[in-house]
Amino acid sequence: MLDIKRLREDTDTVIKRLELRGEDFSHLKDTLTQDELRRQIIQDVERLKKERNETSKLIGQYKREGKDTADIFKQIEDNKEEISSLEAQKNTLETSIRDTLLRTPNIPHKDIPVGKDDTQNKVLREVGDIPVFDFEPKAHWDLGTDLDILDFKRASKVAASRFTIYKGLGSRLERGLINFMLDMHVDEHGYHELMLPYIVNKESMTATGQLPKFEDDAFKLTDERELYLNPTAEVPGINMHRGEILDASELPKRYVAFTTAFRQEAGSAGRDTRGIIRQHQFNKVELIKFAKPENSYDELDKMLENSENILKALNLPYRVVEICSGDLGFSMAKTYDIEVYLPSYGTYREIGSISNAEDYQARRGNIKYRPSKDSKPEYLHTLNGSGLAVGRTVVAIMENYQQADGSIRVPEVLKGILRTDIIK
Repeated sequence: MLDIKRLREDTDTVIKRLELRGEDFSHLKDTLTQDELRRQIIQDVERLKKERNETSKLIGQYKREGKDTADIFKQIEDNKEEISSLEAQKNTLETSIRDTLLRTPNIPHKDIPVGKDDTQNKVLREVGDIPVFDFEPKAHWDLGTDLDILDFKRASKVAASRFTIYKGLGSRLERGLINFMLDMHVDEHGYHELMLPYIVNKESMTATGQLPKFEDDAFKLTDERELYLNPTAEVPGINMHRGEILDASELPKRYVAFTTAFRQEAGSAGRDTRGIIRQHQFNKVELIKFAKPENSYDELDKMLENSENILKALNLPYRVVEICSGDLGFSMAKTYDIEVYLPSYGTYREIGSISNAEDYQARRGNIKYRPSKDSKPEYLHTLNGSGLAVGRTVVAIMENYQQADGSIRVPEVLKGILRTDIIK
């Protein structure tokens, strides 16, 4: 959440930086006006409470002196009503201010590229060789159907569009990739593995930035407890430490978790309607970190390297892109996208995002650390990244490893897991 103290102290700079996202944030000046009124009301309430206490002390004195106390009680009652009215105004203002701040995105990092949309993202590097085929390559939806390892028609029958049934070696490939990714992140990269709930509450969705602005993209349960299907392991993972104060010696905390994620994909009508690039239900291995502010960007670079290592091990061609201000995710200050090459698209498509939210989610979720034993708690930085999107990795393997006869070679590192060297 935006730090209102920072907004007060450097209003024009904060608004200018936010507007690099391509939106108008001048309304935040109205929020500051509300904040000034709120702070004045707090002072007025404190003054009135002090006056009430001083007036109350006169009751005993008046009684001892035999004086009429009716006027004093009336003063106290009037004072009480005024305090009640002011506190109601304060609560209304605080609700409005909080709602505005919850709907305001993170401030873009000062060093990220400035741009209006994804066409102005900055390609940092390309890794691996794009495959050259001596035959007409197929898209993964055709490969999957021909090999009977992906079933879109029956998935639509049992659920709806944008669902897939994996079959046979398709199921084993997805499952094998999950284990491969988890093992590499735990054994080689030093993450601590988690198994997280697939259902999260409203507070968790709010802390990470999914609510209130993006409620249309969430699957909400018909439950009076206001529960949602997990949209990404970032939500339960970050919220593990919501409301906690961590010790500096515990940082950085590095977690990895596999979850199935669920998204409405609101606003994506007509996009990626075929195949498994954009699904309502998909599997993902997620990396999560809690770091000291001074170390968080070093940890971001390490997280990016960890995710790249998965693609290097699978020998898949990819590129790393730095996201510009106009394409930046709501809760993030800086993001790198990893994009894998897909022959069916003739270009690179996102397979993972690696992001630093700085203290934005920590403020929303009240997650702090104590720099030293005697110091005051401070907000830490939260980071999250795909390590990787499993379904899209399946797509990349299918399309980049396909052969002229419609079969798919299995990457060397997966042959033992799949117990075969070819899908046919």
